[in-house]
Amino acid sequence: SDVYKRQVHGEYKYLMGKARKAKKFAAVKRLLNPKDTRLKSARQEREKKRKELLKPQTVNEAEIHELEQEPSHLFFKYNTALGPPYRILLDSNFLNFSIQNKIDIFKGSMDCLLGKCIPYITDCVIAELEKLGHKHRLALKLTKDPRFEKLTCQHAGTYADDCLVNRVRESRAYIVATCDKDLKRRIRKVPGVPIMFIQNHKYTIERMPGSLGGVA
Repeated sequence: SDVYKRQVHGEYKYLMGKARKAKKFAAVKRLLNPKDTRLKSARQEREKKRKELLKPQTVNEAEIHELEQEPSHLFFKYNTALGPPYRILLDSNFLNFSIQNKIDIFKGSMDCLLGKCIPYITDCVIAELEKLGHKHRLALKLTKDPRFEKLTCQHAGTYADDCLVNRVRESRAYIVATCDKDLKRRIRKVPGVPIMFIQNHKYTIERMPGSLGGVA
């Protein structure tokens, strides 16, 4: 604080002035002392975790990863076990796009694969079409055709994408017919499963050996 004097009745009186507060520049936050016990305990915990990670694990303690066994007919690039009659798993959007493009599923699939084809429809696909409502009534009506083979689903839920992916993982004897980009991306991760889709108003197939009549 500042001190100044003023003459009062011939005498100088020293009076206390108002304190002036100056702005602080480059102020630094208060830091903990490096010897603080809180920092010491945290360092000890980190060191303990690091030693546990570097510690060699025994067979019982180590996490065992089980690799899925691939079928022997997938030794080559394509699934050589596929052959006529071809079993095709149909997705709900494939049925809808086939109706929009005015493609007969039986004739279109036979023209694509140059062989006999058996379309399969799961309970999940039928349930999905029922949920879509009146707009997709023609596709739902098409599933009642007796030429379609019905597959019963034993799992919980009615999500068709998971159902189709699990089926082709269990058995590589199917061709998946879908126009869904996300489902096609998931199916491509399963080796040896061809994908049928619609392109230029006709059916096209990928991941199919040319010797079996498909388009590679």
